[in-house]
Amino acid sequence: MRRLARRYRSLPIRARLAMLVAAAVAFAVAAVSMTCWFIVQRKVYDQVDSDLQKAASPQRQRDVTSTLESCPQAPADAGVGSFHAGYYYVQLVRQDGTSCVFSNSAGRVRTDPSDASVINQISVRDGILRARVIKRDGTDSKGAAVRVLVQPLTVSQPDGPPALYPNTALLVAIPLKNTQDTLKDLALILLLVSGIGVIGAGAAGLAVARAGLRPVDKLTEAVEHVARTEDLSIRIPVGDDSDDEVARLSRSFNSMTTALASSRELQQQLIADAGHELRTPLTSLRTNLDLLTRSEETGRPLPPEDRKALLASVKAQMTELASLIGDLQELSRSEGQHGERVQVLSFQDTVEAALRRARLRGPELTITAHLEPWYVRAEPSALERAVVNILDNAVKFSPEGGTIDVRLVDGALTVRDHGPGIPPDELPHVFDRFWRSPGARALPGSGLGLSIVARTVRQAGGEVSLSPAPPPGDGTVATVRLPGAPVPPPGTAE
Repeated sequence: MRRLARRYRSLPIRARLAMLVAAAVAFAVAAVSMTCWFIVQRKVYDQVDSDLQKAASPQRQRDVTSTLESCPQAPADAGVGSFHAGYYYVQLVRQDGTSCVFSNSAGRVRTDPSDASVINQISVRDGILRARVIKRDGTDSKGAAVRVLVQPLTVSQPDGPPALYPNTALLVAIPLKNTQDTLKDLALILLLVSGIGVIGAGAAGLAVARAGLRPVDKLTEAVEHVARTEDLSIRIPVGDDSDDEVARLSRSFNSMTTALASSRELQQQLIADAGHELRTPLTSLRTNLDLLTRSEETGRPLPPEDRKALLASVKAQMTELASLIGDLQELSRSEGQHGERVQVLSFQDTVEAALRRARLRGPELTITAHLEPWYVRAEPSALERAVVNILDNAVKFSPEGGTIDVRLVDGALTVRDHGPGIPPDELPHVFDRFWRSPGARALPGSGLGLSIVARTVRQAGGEVSLSPAPPPGDGTVATVRLPGAPVPPPGTAE
């Protein structure tokens, strides 16, 4: 059985579907055929029993007397034509189980010990004479199958109702050869029809399986093509009006390949941009280190002021390089990694923590803040980093002694600086990775800060934008809107 199960599981899906359809149809056809055969058999036997009941009508007194007087000397095939016309088996059964065959009987039937039990078992209910009747299958003296009916013997009276004949039962039988031949023919026909139906169902199931699995074959070919060539541009054609399971699977596959192709393009672009951005600090570090090494090798040390400036430049480049690597790590984290640490937290507390860091980085600036309570669902460290990046951007472009206004009202965080502002033609690019304004390329930074902000806010279900500051004065306004979350119960850790 296990071997058959393993062999079945190793078959193609279309073959298994065809086998399942054929098996289901075979079961249904077998059930219908057997039910039909048993119903016909019951109907035919009911008709035979009805004919026997008619043949077992009250017998004439003289025929009964003649049969009993001649029994058992009278031969079974002797007799004259009478009411039964020689087709039925008719004989009398005595109390001791012996039987006497009528002269017009078609032959002798082998009696059963229970046949004599019906003698004198007659009752009257509601004025109707009711007698016990036995209906059974049996055989005649030659072994041929017959249908037998045994009931108490009654004789007809010329001037009254039939009368019960004492201590005698009437046995009437009819040959079953024609009935059995009819049932055999019916069984053969049902068997042939069932076989043809099963074969047809198997063929139809195979055809339906092939037609139904054709889209799956195309999908399999597409997946194998992608696995073999890594070509993510392949698409499976799907009709606009198709909405079945295979169509949804094909659309999902197309969406998956589109997302993978987009992810690959972004990955390649990130690698290319990262390589370009890393090249500048690495080149500067290499140049400075070469100068230090050459001065040591030649025995001509650099002046203390130049050496100090050179070391400060190396330290600054290393800091910039570390910041760039940190930003790249942040951008490389998957969406699922962020979602695992999302929790309800106070946006006000996050902004206050970011403000403390921003004031350390711009001690010469005045940073004003008006913060109202607001709770959001986000990752704490990522959201604080996003707010810090916005404030760093404002600190970087604010003039010395300038002012930065920070407000948090109804879930909208606005940060306004009074710097030179962003030209309108550059606003669409400010959230692109590694994009830096031509006027800011001399300033420290990797060009990834606002990209990280946009990604973090988007993951928290919010929006972020940059726009020119309204008069008076110049500057830029950064706006972050985050949807609110239920306030956590008191004492709940954020």
